[in-house]
Amino acid sequence: MRPVAQIRVARPTDRLDEVVAFYRDGLGLDVLGGFADHDGYDGVFLGIPGTSCHLELTHHVDGSPGVVPDPENLLVLYLGSAGSVAEVVTRLASYGHQPVAAENPYWARVGAVTVADPDGWRVVLVPSDGLGSP
Repeated sequence: MRPVAQIRVARPTDRLDEVVAFYRDGLGLDVLGGFADHDGYDGVFLGIPGTSCHLELTHHVDGSPGVVPDPENLLVLYLGSAGSVAEVVTRLASYGHQPVAAENPYWARVGAVTVADPDGWRVVLVPSDGLGSP
């Protein structure tokens, strides 16, 4: 069996600039690169600092499905400390992104904060390194 060397999660958006700003400026992900007009697609690759985990956001010239997922479709980010979570939540609030109630009460019990990106996709900010997490 060959081990996975990298992971990239990709999703479409009709608000590429706004969504990139949310993840870059609000969450602090690094812009690794991107592409323009590749068979009608524009896209941006964002990375979690110090990892091989990437988020790819794409936009097609004809538009994207644009359907907001179920509240349980989550991007979960383990930020290491409650202070780090508070810092990111404050920064996101300065851009107009307020916390939303998590569908699953587990997240509130562990001190996590859920925020929706400009498309309504939910991001959970967890004050933990992820060890022992579900």
